[in-house]
This record gives sequence, structure tokens and C-alpha cells, in this order.
Amino acid sequence: MQTLKFITAGNVDDGKSTLIGRLLYDSNSISTDHLGVLASKNEIGQDTIDLALITDGLRAEREQGITIDVAYKYFATQRRKFIIADSPGHHQYTRNMITAASVSDLIILLVDIRKGITQQTKRHGLIASLMGIKNVIVALNKIDLENYSENKYNQVKQDFEDLKNQLGFLSVNYIPISALNGDNIVEKSLNTPWYTGKPLLEILETIDIDKQDQNNARFQVQLIIRPQTPEHLDYRGYAGAVLSGEYKKGDSVRILPSNLTANIIKIEKDLALVDKAVATDNIILHFDSDLDISRGDTIYVDNQKAPLISNTISSWLSWLDTQELQLGKTYILQHRFHSVRVKVTAIEKKWDINTLEFLDSSKVELNDIAKVSLQTNQALHFDSFLDNPKTGNAILIDETSFNTVGALMFL
Repeated sequence: MQTLKFITAGNVDDGKSTLIGRLLYDSNSISTDHLGVLASKNEIGQDTIDLALITDGLRAEREQGITIDVAYKYFATQRRKFIIADSPGHHQYTRNMITAASVSDLIILLVDIRKGITQQTKRHGLIASLMGIKNVIVALNKIDLENYSENKYNQVKQDFEDLKNQLGFLSVNYIPISALNGDNIVEKSLNTPWYTGKPLLEILETIDIDKQDQNNARFQVQLIIRPQTPEHLDYRGYAGAVLSGEYKKGDSVRILPSNLTANIIKIEKDLALVDKAVATDNIILHFDSDLDISRGDTIYVDNQKAPLISNTISSWLSWLDTQELQLGKTYILQHRFHSVRVKVTAIEKKWDINTLEFLDSSKVELNDIAKVSLQTNQALHFDSFLDNPKTGNAILIDETSFNTVGALMFL
């Protein structure tokens, strides 16, 4: 059964947690013990069922009535399995939203229909697009507070239509909903006879997310395994996850940065030998010769397109730190298991949230998104994010505080 990973995003108080709670509740996807949380008199003193408690698990979130961390929920129907990431709405928690978007197939952009498209809607839409999400559902919430007005729905829908081409989404579905009342969540609502589309759950069950991995084979070494036992003196394996593509026994591969070649003689997966491994498999590779291979080295199939190799990189940067970016300062660039030191040498342009245009700028501050030039002290082997998201992203770390200060998407 196929799994759909999706993220919900929107402004604070637009109803993201309530929407997920309603989706789980109406689709009978809440366990019996969890239903105890939804007692008629809940812990924050309300007399009605608070569906947001299903996802707002942190105590601070329950007390404040907001989402701070990313809450993950899992459920399934007869058609599909789902992993939901409920991301925070406050702009200072944008970094959490980036984390969730990086592994999602689809985004539900929740919009309070009374407020329409906001700066945060635009920010979340752009981040989703930069992180490779191509499918979006625009859920126009609180339609009940607008007396289920078709005109209001069409007005806000058109506002997003004016933006979508700039955001690069392949498919956009619009739904008028009331997360609180359940309109158009699991079943079509009689209150919106003018809406001819599907309810939310049916769209999630049927939307085409067939992303058969056509990317070139990529594997980065996480661990070199050499047991020090008499029966395994000749054992040498290279463990890690297949990031994209596939590896087969007998494949000729090339190792970077050494540029050496070898043939795969054995693949281990789940303590068994297999002839083939595909993306997301955790495996151990064995080669026909002993090579000097280190943690962070990239291994790819030799007759396929090679990764890019460069000390000079152009990248999108989402800045996550309260202190602004310092040009010329040395940061650590962590590319999965490979780290290099790097300096940001230039800010090429910065995204203006109000105009959706990229403008010249001399500084990058918290939650800014900019195109920057990077200079590393060692050559990095990577792919463009659009070509291969698994090897086209990295994070920036402050080498003094060890805080994660930036998310990179290589161009």
C-alpha cells in the first residue's frame, strides 16, 4: 500500500491542528485510549471536544493553544497510508516547517477564508516549492463563518491562482472547509452545494504521487564495518542508506572523492544477502578490492551521470538563526555524513515576501530566503536540489555555538 507524506501549514489560529484532529476523528483513525483525551471536559477548561489536542501534544502548546514543534501522526484507510506533519504557524518556527517539508509529498495550505492569502501563506508556499513539493491543497477554512459564501471562496481562490505560477506547483486543489464542523473533510457538505470537487480525504486518497525514483544511483557511506573477531578478519563492509536509484550485485561503481572504481560483489540488507537494493534501503556494500573509503564518501554507479564536484556552489538559503548571516565568516556545511568548512561569499538576491520578487540585499536575517554563493575548503560532491533532493540539500552550522543556522538547497 502506498504511503503519502503530507504537511499542513498556515497562520497561527487558522485551524491546522483542528483540521488534522477532525480528519482523524471523522475517519475513525483515533485509538480508543487516545479518545480519552477528548473528554467532554478537557484539561484546558472547555466544554466542547477540542480536536487540536490530538496533535498539540506538548504541554506548552496545550496551554498556549498554538503549535510549536512539528507533530507527526500516522493513519491509514483502505486506499492509502498517511504520515501527517502538523507544522507551526508562528514565523519564528519556520525552521520546523522546513524540516517537515523536506520529506513531504504534498502540502495542505490552510487559509482562514476571512483573512485571505497572507505573508505567511506566501512564505509557506515558497518554502514548500523550494523543498521540492509539487502538489498543494489550499484548504479555505472557516467557511461557516462566511455563511458558506461561494463568492468569498472564489475571491480567495483567485488570489492564490495569481500566485501559483510563481511558486511552481504542478497541481493545486481548492476546498472550502470548516475544520471545526467537519464540512468537506471526510464527506461532502450539504452546506456547500456549489462546490463540485471531492472532500479532503478523498483527494488525499486519490491524488497521483507516483514518484518512481528515476534519479541516478547515490549512496553515501555512513559507517565502515570491520568486526574484530577471528571469524570475520576479512570482513569489510560499507554501511548506509541508498539515497536514490538502485544498486545491483555486479555493478561497477565509482567512489568520490578518490575517483577509484570497484565492483559490488555482495549486498547485505536486514542481515541477509540480496541481489538488488533501491532507494531508502539500509544496506552494506562489499567490493572486489580493498579501497581507502571514508565516512561521507559518495558511491555511484559508474555508467550513470556523476554528481557535481565543486568548491564554488550557488544555493538557496533559508536562514534559521536570530543572528544575521555574516559574509566571510567560516561555517560548517553538513552534507549528510560529509562536512566541510564554508564561507558565504556573496548574497545574490533575497526574496521579498510582500511582492514575491527577488531584490538586491546586503544582509540575511531570521526566516529570510536568499540566493547565495558559497566557497568550501574542500570540493563537495552533490546534485542540484531539483535533480535530486536527497543529495541536493545541506545545513549550515555555526562552528562556535554548533547551532544549525541555515538550510541549503543547491542550484
